Amino acid sequence: MAKNTAKKIEESTAGFAADVKKYAHQIWLAGLGAYAKAGKEGADYFKTLVSEGEAVEKQGKELVASQVEAANSRIETFKEKVQEKTGGRFSKVEEVFDERVASTLGRMGIPSKKDIDQLSAKLDDLSAALKSLQSK
Repeated sequence: MAKNTAKKIEESTAGFAADVKKYAHQIWLAGLGAYAKAGKEGADYFKTLVSEGEAVEKQGKELVASQVEAANSRIETFKEKVQEKTGGRFSKVEEVFDERVASTLGRMGIPSKKDIDQLSAKLDDLSAALKSLQSK
């Protein structure tokens, strides 16, 4: 009886070891298969991800553009309302501000646009006179 029990234990142990070896080999083969499939399909999968990313980026840009447009519209409406309520005084404030800045720049010795335009016109006249003298 002891011999039968020992023999049964030995057979079950051998069977268990064979099963473990079989499953380990199947796991190894599954890993190799996954590696091979990833290698084959990896490039295609990457391309798919890129195209999906481009589509999402396009949608995002369109969404941002529409929101910016809506915000600009609201700002323009607000600006018109402010101008209506102030009765054009806002543009008068801008004019006074521009005059004061121009006055300050003049005191600092920085020429105005008008001064630069006058100098530019004088340079054009001098250049024309030099060309006429050179051609004689």
